[in-house]
Amino acid sequence: MFGNLGFMEIMALMVVVLLVFGAKRLPEIGSSMGKGIREFKRSLTDTQEALTNAAADDRSVPSRTVDGQPVAPPTSSSEPKRLSQ
Repeated sequence: MFGNLGFMEIMALMVVVLLVFGAKRLPEIGSSMGKGIREFKRSLTDTQEALTNAAADDRSVPSRTVDGQPVAPPTSSSEPKRLSQ
């Protein structure tokens, strides 16, 4: 993205940013951007941990049994089951 920008172009952009936002506003902008990046990383980590824990919980659940006989998981079909015919 910035591969074609040289030192002079970057310095010109920095001067424009300094003129637009002012010297007092730049530290506030930098700290708010840092907080935003940290919060984004934290949310990614939390989501990743939640998915990992959910996958581990699914594997640790024992299979269901009725009177010692294993029960097959319900199959999904396009038609609903009928109780009486």
